[in-house]
Amino acid sequence: MSTPIDISETSGVRYLHFGSSWVQGAMRIARPWNLELEYTREMMASLLLHDEPRWPRKILLIGLGAASLTKFLYRHRPDSHLTVVEIEPAVVAVAQQYFKLPDDDRRIHLVIGCGADFMLGTDKKFDLILVDGFNEHAHPGELNTTPFYQACRSRLSDQGILAVNLIGVCKNALGGFRYIRAVFGERALLFPSCESGNTIAFAAEGDPVEIHLDDLKARAVALKEETGLNLLPTVTRLTQAKTCSNNTLTF
Repeated sequence: MSTPIDISETSGVRYLHFGSSWVQGAMRIARPWNLELEYTREMMASLLLHDEPRWPRKILLIGLGAASLTKFLYRHRPDSHLTVVEIEPAVVAVAQQYFKLPDDDRRIHLVIGCGADFMLGTDKKFDLILVDGFNEHAHPGELNTTPFYQACRSRLSDQGILAVNLIGVCKNALGGFRYIRAVFGERALLFPSCESGNTIAFAAEGDPVEIHLDDLKARAVALKEETGLNLLPTVTRLTQAKTCSNNTLTF
């Protein structure tokens, strides 16, 4: 990576930057397992989409950053196996040294390489695929293309969920979502933007997702009690946006 990797700290929070002030990841030093950035919490709304307590078992994360999502899932889904694909070896080293990335080869399989190439080359199936890969210009490159999302869909299990951070794709994220929609059709859903400006898209394969917002709220309460992660604001935004027909999240 020609762009330098920078670390900063403010008010007990350590930040990861790629040669600019734009934040690529963050960790509250006193609570390294928590999700500090709002969009990472939003991506974990995927955990509300299935009520099976041990789901997901097989997880793929494309883009490591400050390892926030990796650490959260490692801690709170102890039966899971995580494959993490990161294109830049220096990011892995920084995550290990400064952001407490666990050293556990049994449960965390680190792959140094391009996420798009990995998806096009693997034959493994995953219950959850999280895509959060950007360069220093907040551009996802090949990670936001029709062939990439076609590969993602083919690698999802029968209960598979894809979650994608679309910040930086275009001014309103709809440009990026069109590729996901082209591949997944009605099995794709764009959540209302969170306050940080990030927009998270979800897509599903196999079993239909159909959850009444009251049930989604109940799952959010249970997840908060289990992990400390509060996704009730996300459920509230979904309710206020009126994007769910008959108060039911369906895709």
